[in-house]
Amino acid sequence: MGTYKEKLSILSEMIGFARVDHSLKRSEYEFLLKVARNLGVSKDVFDGLLKEKSPKVRLKTQAERIVQFHRLILLMNVDHEQHKKEINTLYNIGLKMGLPPAAISQVLEIMHRYPNKIVPPDVLINIFKAHYN
Repeated sequence: MGTYKEKLSILSEMIGFARVDHSLKRSEYEFLLKVARNLGVSKDVFDGLLKEKSPKVRLKTQAERIVQFHRLILLMNVDHEQHKKEINTLYNIGLKMGLPPAAISQVLEIMHRYPNKIVPPDVLINIFKAHYN
């Protein structure tokens, strides 16, 4: 994984996405805290990001961007609710990351076929691979 600044940027982006519906549910907070711990970010630093965003750092590799996109999908579905605004925001985030629009759309469409809308990582990777060939 990248630098500490990249990790803080990843978390800030996820927090912003979680708040697209103007709230942060308990399930979203707990998921985000698990991601923070997985990235090696303390609870205190994470809680600080809830108050003040970290500067945006562009993820260098396509693989890192795909992993971040997958995290955002998981976050969107952690509360078992989806809103059109969340889906549109996620689509636009994917575009800003430089991910292929058709791959983003395909992932957002097929997630409904899986329990809890959790797209298996290998399925997600294969979708993106197909769009890069």
